Amino acid sequence: MRVLAILITSAVAACLAAQEQKAAPAAPAASFVVEKGTRIPLSLINSVSTKHAAEGDRVYLESAFPILVNGRIVIPPGSYVAGTVTDVKRPGRVKGRGEVFVRFDSLTLPNGVTRDFRARIGSLDGRTNEELDRTEGRVKSEGNKSGDARTVGEATAAGASVGVIAGSAAGRAGLGAGVGAAAGAAAGLVGVLLSRGPDAVLAQGTTLEMVLDRPLTFTENEIDFGSNAPRRSAPRTSAEPATTQQRRSIPIPGRGGINRWFL
Repeated sequence: MRVLAILITSAVAACLAAQEQKAAPAAPAASFVVEKGTRIPLSLINSVSTKHAAEGDRVYLESAFPILVNGRIVIPPGSYVAGTVTDVKRPGRVKGRGEVFVRFDSLTLPNGVTRDFRARIGSLDGRTNEELDRTEGRVKSEGNKSGDARTVGEATAAGASVGVIAGSAAGRAGLGAGVGAAAGAAAGLVGVLLSRGPDAVLAQGTTLEMVLDRPLTFTENEIDFGSNAPRRSAPRTSAEPATTQQRRSIPIPGRGGINRWFL
């Protein structure tokens, strides 16, 4: 009887332990969240211009700087971003500047993990002449008032010169200069009215910032890049320029001290 009681007690204890283990919730997987409003530096792979772009054209970029969460790289350099041109406006002939709106649609990490989202341009490279409307993420071309004034001025000066020559031949140099200047100004103004202003251009290699409009969440496994991590160029250990390769000489048999150089 004692042995039977021990066996029953052991069986009950084992069942209770198994139930407790089964009822215990599994530990949640670690997650890494790139918060809404995070700015991600990107570099353009293809160029975008209001002269050639059309609504629906695709834009391709890659990340230029690592984004970290809790000390872990979540978005490494070289991650790909795809976007879409959603609106294009050519510069006007009389007024108005070129405008282009780019929306970012997806992010692909080096290991193939992809997230879809909607984001806009937050800032532009300081070297560009284009202007950014930060509230909308719309890129505008620079104005051309100085160029228009120069065109009219050059045409006026050219007309005045021709008028002076013609007026001198007729004995009325002053009158000819005035008439020529007026004609040149009119011609310059017509040229301005018939020509468009500068297009908005985002050249290949332009650096800009993407601003996330929603958080992006990744698991521990999704940010395990392994061999898919972007490769970095090995640092040079010598003072030689990067274009200089180390050469070694091998003596040519039968030619005394003549050496042949090999790379």
